[in-house]
Amino acid sequence: MAKLTLADLRKMREEKQKALDMRDSSNKDVQVVVGMGTCGIAAGAKETFTALIDTLSEKGLTNVLVRQTGCMGLCHSEPTVEVVVPGMPTVIYGHVDAATAKDIVAKHIVGHELIEGKILDKPSVDIVKNA
Repeated sequence: MAKLTLADLRKMREEKQKALDMRDSSNKDVQVVVGMGTCGIAAGAKETFTALIDTLSEKGLTNVLVRQTGCMGLCHSEPTVEVVVPGMPTVIYGHVDAATAKDIVAKHIVGHELIEGKILDKPSVDIVKNA
């Protein structure tokens, strides 16, 4: 095994710090929650989580808090992802693979557009208007 140089260690630290910053809640106005119960993990939630983190990093988005939770009770639709964006209804997407995770970032978070074919749950329009 090759020895690590000081530059290698600094690079590793920087990469890990970026990943940790995604979980820091300060100065974040968008929230993404990935269901990581055993049902979610078995359905591919780890890959979904990684795709979300990687896509957000690629786009340089620092206002998004990404976190995980246990089972959301939607085991039949795992992996599930809840997205909270100011000015938009809170939405839970189902069957979220890596490609859908990229769409969530590009369309929902950046473009403020819902991804209709993947929505499992969102508030009723009359509830949103009265809130």
